[in-house]
Amino acid sequence: MNYLLNCLLLILPIMAWNLIFMGKLPWAYSDEVFSKNIPSFITAGENIFRVIVFVLPVLMPIKIETQSQKLGLWIYMAGTAVYFLSWLVQIVLPQSAWSTSAFGFLAPAYTPLIWLTGIGLIGSALYFSSPYRSWMYIVLSVVFVGFHLSHATIVYLRNFQ
Repeated sequence: MNYLLNCLLLILPIMAWNLIFMGKLPWAYSDEVFSKNIPSFITAGENIFRVIVFVLPVLMPIKIETQSQKLGLWIYMAGTAVYFLSWLVQIVLPQSAWSTSAFGFLAPAYTPLIWLTGIGLIGSALYFSSPYRSWMYIVLSVVFVGFHLSHATIVYLRNFQ
């Protein structure tokens, strides 16, 4: 079994995108503004669940065999495109009505749920015998995105309301 063909490969383009373009996002996304005075339970929850949803894919082999896995690949690709687009609009049109609206500003925080759901469907098993099922990863992703969205909402309300 090839342990290198795991679902972490699906996270790598997202991580690369974030590293390359983070510095190009508008001021409200800067570390000084985005991390300022966020309640510790939100920061802790966000960080704990971020680690889980970004590390668990290492244990999930990439297989595109079942209908669910094929659907997962389509969801992952569409979700990645939507996520990248949510960043591009913020970078290219930071003062637009979309970028300064709650729905637009928060898009980089809620759109990860799409590609994470795709990863959950693709990674329908672990490398070892366990009771793991796709829905478990998706639930963990929902919790992570909930904390992440709460964090981003606080930033939005402080800076745009």
